[in-house]
Amino acid sequence: MKKQIIAIAAVAATCFTLGANIAQAEENIQIVGSSTVYPFSSYVAEALGATGKFKTPVVESTGSGGGMKLFCAGASMDTPDFTNASRRMKAKEFAKCQKNGVKDITEMVVGYDGIAIAQSKKAPSISLSRKDLMLAVAAEVPSKDGSHLVKNNYHFWNEINPKLPHRAIRVYGPPTSSGTRDAFEDMILKHLTKHMDVYTKLYKADKKKNKAYKKYHKIRQDGVYIPSGENDNLIVQKLARDTSALGIFGYSYLEENSDSISPAIIDGVIPTPETISGHTYPLSRSLYFYIKKSHIGKVKGMMEYANLFMSDQMVGEGGECTEIGLIPLPKAELAHYRANLKSLKNLTAADFANKH
Repeated sequence: MKKQIIAIAAVAATCFTLGANIAQAEENIQIVGSSTVYPFSSYVAEALGATGKFKTPVVESTGSGGGMKLFCAGASMDTPDFTNASRRMKAKEFAKCQKNGVKDITEMVVGYDGIAIAQSKKAPSISLSRKDLMLAVAAEVPSKDGSHLVKNNYHFWNEINPKLPHRAIRVYGPPTSSGTRDAFEDMILKHLTKHMDVYTKLYKADKKKNKAYKKYHKIRQDGVYIPSGENDNLIVQKLARDTSALGIFGYSYLEENSDSISPAIIDGVIPTPETISGHTYPLSRSLYFYIKKSHIGKVKGMMEYANLFMSDQMVGEGGECTEIGLIPLPKAELAHYRANLKSLKNLTAADFANKH
């Protein structure tokens, strides 16, 4: 039943047009953003519509980056009321919002998710370290003697690590507009390369370049890493046909398709609700949505939607969204964000000094 509801929401999303007039904007809540948050947001939207008190919000999966661009484009009524994100809003996105008149924003965290590295169930189990993954997808890798960087010419896993199988490296992953892509780059590429001298030592003489290079996140573009759009279900379908490949997407898609795909082991840990919420799985992250406060009172049902999304019914222990893959927040953290919602706490530039 839940899958049917999500499918209905997906059809509804195709009706979303960015040129909606003011009257239409006032009738329907407009939500954009992350493909990872999309199933949960769509489910809540359908539940709100089912009450009969409000029109069903229109949800579009644009990717986290794409959603931020639309949300921050301005405060007019033909811009989105909410945007979902599978990583936190960036400081530069917040600055763009402020510049374009989106002054008052409330930030919510609805739960946790893990970035799953998955494969066909027909493929033999594979156990990878984060360094294995980094060396598989980075555009440049250390030379044999470790003295400099060279173009990535790894094409089989055992070329990276002799303990791994002689299996072609082929990774279906999210595009640059995706929050999952941002989070993957942060937790794999940036996290590892900032501790590797070969990625930084050539730039130590130039502080500005060195600072930028410590944030190395270039992914190879020679066909080994294959950007596969914002629809994570397409990656699942590709894995069913390509049993040598790996796919990168949110944990909820792994759980929903566990009959056909299985997770790779990362640093010795399998993604589960327990390892993700306990942060023992190394690719755990928070899921967000952002509220455009200037639209509240002008678009019917905005607060009702936000409160329903943050309710025990949806995101509490055993909530309906947890049944389709959302990992619930600890009670204290959920209470914190509910308090922020009640007061409609403003996100500020100073908040970006704090890591979530």
